[in-house]
Amino acid sequence: MAEKIQSIRGMNDILPDESPAWQFIEEKLRQLMQSYDYDEIRFPVVEKTALFKRSIGEVTDIVEKEMYTFEDRNGDSLSLRPEGTAACVRAGIQNGILVNQQQRLWYLGPMFRHERPQKGRYRQFHQLGVEVFGLEGPDIDAELICMTARLWAMLGLSDSVTLQLNSLGTPVSREAYRSILSDYLQANKELLDEDSLRRLQTNPLRILDSKNPAMQDMIEQAPRLMDHLEEESRAHFSRLCAYLDSVGIAYEINTRLVRGLDYYSKTVFEWVTDKLGAQGTICAGGRYDALVKQLGGRDTRAVGFAMGLERLISLLEPAQLEKHLKHPHAVMLMMGERAQNSGLALTEQLRNDIADVRILNVCGGGSFKSQMKRADKSQAEIALILGDDELDNDVVTVKYLRADRDTDKPQQEQLSQAQVIELLNKLINI
Repeated sequence: MAEKIQSIRGMNDILPDESPAWQFIEEKLRQLMQSYDYDEIRFPVVEKTALFKRSIGEVTDIVEKEMYTFEDRNGDSLSLRPEGTAACVRAGIQNGILVNQQQRLWYLGPMFRHERPQKGRYRQFHQLGVEVFGLEGPDIDAELICMTARLWAMLGLSDSVTLQLNSLGTPVSREAYRSILSDYLQANKELLDEDSLRRLQTNPLRILDSKNPAMQDMIEQAPRLMDHLEEESRAHFSRLCAYLDSVGIAYEINTRLVRGLDYYSKTVFEWVTDKLGAQGTICAGGRYDALVKQLGGRDTRAVGFAMGLERLISLLEPAQLEKHLKHPHAVMLMMGERAQNSGLALTEQLRNDIADVRILNVCGGGSFKSQMKRADKSQAEIALILGDDELDNDVVTVKYLRADRDTDKPQQEQLSQAQVIELLNKLINI
């Protein structure tokens, strides 16, 4: 027997009984984007490695350890996209849609990182990304946060998540703060773990979001970036908070919320939960006003966020997802060769006449009992039964399959095709 080929570790199949949850989430996300009049953009899953080295940085864990990078037949270094922002910026620059324009864009699809698989963290994972270009005020920052808050409400998750905010200031104020923070960390060097010692030389701000329990007291005592902001960043953050207060969105100011890359500035935010263990961040965003220029475009203000679909689905209750499973409205049972021919034509006609109807044909024949078992297993509301008697009398036998039907009404009856259409329309609109 040939050896079975397994999927790549950390890259998971989405099976038929899991697909409805994904379809439900994706439908809600598309509805959300439409309600804010954002436009979808799609770009390749493979990009030149240089794109991520220039945006994410060559000395980051993502580029050094986690990217799926390979040479193609031309000797070019290519990578599977580890995130969407850089690719979106590249597409915007290349296609000329960012120059002197405002763009509100969104995308949905797989990302890839070669990291240790665990719950909520996979090597192939799926993200919604939203990016806005050409707007610099705190009002657009607030709109993105309102958008995410609306999604939690749509999904019944508002009580499960908390918004955390911070400001990173401008590159000038952050550079001054970096020097102050580095001096403090050097003075406490003996308390730093191996990862933080490495970051001390490259990205000292990232030490602030370390989860090492032994370092928490030292981090709590560190100088706060918020205390070293210049007036422009203070005003921007104050207005953002005022906008959120006006729409009733609660938030916590987390002075340890940082980003390690220089193109980030001013607003950063995360939605976090305590329902998923260590992987508590379900949405992260902020301003990246310097990235477009860094990747070869014109100086363009930008802000965005990304959220992982796997973590989002993990937050939903099974009962909540069950409500959105789409079972067939009807199952067609065909008894005999005449019925096979006529039944196929009938179901095609019903699909023509009734928008959004879902009808399952029990193909492969078999006894009435075996076909009824398949019909009941499908979770359909009704069975449409067609045999010689029904064909001779130009009717369809309808058997009601669900136990919650009114017991005073017949559990089986014969209807004309017009009556079947009327019945199916009622089932669709329940």
